[in-house]
Amino acid sequence: MSGGNQYQENLETLELLNSQKSILLYNDEVNTFDHVIDSLCKYCDHDTVQAEQCAWIVHNNGKCLVKRGSYEELKPICNALNENGLSAQIH
Repeated sequence: MSGGNQYQENLETLELLNSQKSILLYNDEVNTFDHVIDSLCKYCDHDTVQAEQCAWIVHNNGKCLVKRGSYEELKPICNALNENGLSAQIH
């Protein structure tokens, strides 16, 4: 492979990584573990084990990355989490 092709592939990879966003879920003193787990399963397509692990990470660390994707993909998911009473932001 020539150096030019490798450089172009590296640029494309960087552009893809930079376009990726994340939803961060933040801890609160309002929602139950069951509500958080159910919401993550419903809106983020987590299985129950993954959702429970995220809920514990949020509880212990104050926040957890719960979903990655493009801004366009994440915006409706983040809105649904917030409308469901959770505290989430896209970063």
